[in-house]
Amino acid sequence: MTATSPNDPQAIALAALAATLADDRRARRFLDLTGIGTEELRARAADPRLLAALIVFLEAHEPDLVEVSEAIGVDPTALTEARRELEGGAP
Repeated sequence: MTATSPNDPQAIALAALAATLADDRRARRFLDLTGIGTEELRARAADPRLLAALIVFLEAHEPDLVEVSEAIGVDPTALTEARRELEGGAP
C-alpha cells in the first residue's frame, strides 16, 4: 500500500492507520492502549486527533514506525511530520 499523496498529512496518516490495522498484533495493541472500540474507530477514522494519536503510538515503538512507513511507502520522518501537522504544528 502506498500513500496517495506523500505531502498530505491526512492521507499519510490514513494509510498508516490502514497498515496498522492490517497487522493483528499491532492493531490489537493500538486498540488496547487507546481504549477505542472498532465502531468508534470507524466513526473517527478521519479525525486529525485520532490520526495524530496513531502516529504517536507508532513513534513509541520504532520497529512499528519503520514497518508501517515501509508498508505505505514513505520515510519514517514523513509520519512524524504528518503528526506535527495534524497536531497544528506542535513539535
